[in-house]
Amino acid sequence: MNKRETIQEKCLFLYKFLRSPRQVGSVTPSSRFLAKKMIESVPWDEVENIAELGAGTGAITKYIRLAARGNTNVLLFETDKFMRGELKRQYPEFMCYPDCRELQHAMHSEKIERLDCIVSGLPFFNFPQELRDQLMEQILGSLKDNGLFIAFQYSQQMKKQLTERFDIEQIKFVPLNVPPAFVYVCRKKVTT
Repeated sequence: MNKRETIQEKCLFLYKFLRSPRQVGSVTPSSRFLAKKMIESVPWDEVENIAELGAGTGAITKYIRLAARGNTNVLLFETDKFMRGELKRQYPEFMCYPDCRELQHAMHSEKIERLDCIVSGLPFFNFPQELRDQLMEQILGSLKDNGLFIAFQYSQQMKKQLTERFDIEQIKFVPLNVPPAFVYVCRKKVTT
């Protein structure tokens, strides 16, 4: 991405944030430091199916493209119509959907039984509890046993809710992001 495209991406993100701060969650796209921290936690040699929730302008998506094996199925979810169109244009090899509350429906459409990993840039704490619960049910229902859920948040306020549903393996602090962020590396609990 050249300097002009980077400036355009940041301006677009700021515009979208100002219009809908509870949906976007930040004034600027995720930094490369945050994106790399998210992606380094994924065991790429074991991942056949992965989804990115809240793909935005593709700040993390570009690192998924670099790390994923050629046969990895990647599902992108982005509610903003313009950003989703840009994702489709930039990443035509990935399937792109508008609503991650329909994650399992999208998987069914793509003939994917379970996901190995889900990465998320969704600002969960900005959402009403009912929406958080819907999203968590979709995430849990989509992941295979022991599947990974890797999400960044700008605080540790979601830690309790994540602990109820996952084993949190790590929380990584990323200071070189605006705002600084926490990366939660969570593993789906195996139900007996």
